[in-house]
Amino acid sequence: MAGVFAHWPNRITALRFAGAAALFVVLARYGDFEPSAAERDRTPMLVAFWLFLAVALSDILDGWLARRGNLITAFGRIADPFVDKVLVMGAMIFLVVLPWSREFFPPWLVVVVLSREFLVTGVRGYVESMGQAFPADWFGKIKMLVQCWAVAIPIGLVAFEMGDTARSFWRQLAWITVALTLITSVGSGFSYVYKARKLFAGGAR
Repeated sequence: MAGVFAHWPNRITALRFAGAAALFVVLARYGDFEPSAAERDRTPMLVAFWLFLAVALSDILDGWLARRGNLITAFGRIADPFVDKVLVMGAMIFLVVLPWSREFFPPWLVVVVLSREFLVTGVRGYVESMGQAFPADWFGKIKMLVQCWAVAIPIGLVAFEMGDTARSFWRQLAWITVALTLITSVGSGFSYVYKARKLFAGGAR
């Protein structure tokens, strides 16, 4: 295992996983409050917001270092998208049940998004087992970006004090990003399956 973490991209991936776990601890410990609870300490939700943002954005640094130093490894190819899925899907599951966020995330939507992730993971595993590379495409990257916005905005709404106009704007944007999360998740899922269709047909023969 020492060899796996000999370079910074894989170390950052491990730190990102630890950051995601810390985020879930904060949400589990401090996230269960009513949205109308005005007299409360906002510090835990500020921590949750910045933790989520740091873990999400560090994916850019991770990938840049790996490409710059030609340090792309099998571990990184597997672990990096795994951490992305743990971060986003884990946060969404919390947002389904917490009182201040569940209006934005109906359970059926998260089931659809999670099913997409299982589907794409299965397709990628099958394609790579045949010796073919199956990296994320631009559609998948847009999906990840939209998902991060959809998670970050509801947390930000309870983390920061803001006026009625600003709150109304961010609430509307939250609804838009959640809708776009559904659209891009389903669309990118079909895109990956479509790209792999020839390999599926070849495997069937």
